Amino acid sequence: MRHAEFRHHRLVQVYDAECRWGPDDDFFQAVVDETPAARVLDLGCGTGRLTVALAAAGHTVTGVDPAGASLAAARAKPCGERVTWIEGTSALLPQRAFDVAVLTSHVAQFFVDDAEWARTLADLARALGPGGRLVFDARDPADRRWERWNPVDSHRVVRLPAGGEVRAWTTVTGVRDSVVDFTHHYHFDDGAEILSSASLRFRTEAELRESLTTAGFLVDRVYGGWHGEPVGHGDGEFVVLARMGRLAPVF
Repeated sequence: MRHAEFRHHRLVQVYDAECRWGPDDDFFQAVVDETPAARVLDLGCGTGRLTVALAAAGHTVTGVDPAGASLAAARAKPCGERVTWIEGTSALLPQRAFDVAVLTSHVAQFFVDDAEWARTLADLARALGPGGRLVFDARDPADRRWERWNPVDSHRVVRLPAGGEVRAWTTVTGVRDSVVDFTHHYHFDDGAEILSSASLRFRTEAELRESLTTAGFLVDRVYGGWHGEPVGHGDGEFVVLARMGRLAPVF
């Protein structure tokens, strides 16, 4: 199954157990908190780790994701009732409804096709008000993170809150231009095995800047890590902060 960690009920539990709060969440929350009582969009919110935290901090938050199993887990979290959850894509976003939009956990890389990425940025530009901010992360291709996605370097044991363990690892199945195809392997202690395949696009900083400019955004800065490091001297990331530089056309 493609993207099974977001769509399969057993893997959603594994994802939640493995992906705890980290410095990336601290960064995104700090940026959002710069706008008091902000109207926030979390696009690709997954199981809502950051989404519910932003709602608890007093923001008006909308979480959007196409995976129903992930949204079900998000709704069940404390403060989940304070969030407006939408099952779908950026095409459903209302106009001029948000002050800040975030795409976390490398969601931006799931838009492999340039036309799909351009449509998503256009949707975000339409949904943000004048001066609205867009914040997202993407891995720096120069870091070549995919070379560590192998059964040895990526092997880990995930302990589930309800009991039991899951052995997991990742294998790369293809590298073509700037797209990496891979499969996550999950082995449960009851003998079940579930595979999840996906593809990610590794865009350069120049490509990201160009796509944002085309969509009407101004890029304020690009960091290389979660503590404001320069590109190439941080965590192998592009941490992008942009804002609407002009009103996007409304169709």
